[in-house]
Amino acid sequence: MNNEQITLVVGEQELRFMPTLQAYNSYINEMMPNDKVAPGINYLRRIVNKADMPALNELLKRPIAMKLVAKVNEFYEGDVAIEVKNS
Repeated sequence: MNNEQITLVVGEQELRFMPTLQAYNSYINEMMPNDKVAPGINYLRRIVNKADMPALNELLKRPIAMKLVAKVNEFYEGDVAIEVKNS
């Protein structure tokens, strides 16, 4: 898990995010089978640098919330090797 700031460049706009385990877990726990976008938007708003909130809100007028969530989480989760070992 990466605890550093994650900066995404969307078009010409830079957005800085600082995910935490608490915010990540809340996002996962809030997702329901018929509601994934609203928890994703809430997650982004919880972890965005407050100075970048107006730019994020403007970008969220387009259907890209889940792409942003995926990209942030890709870097936050980091690379972990997981394998199944049969007994």
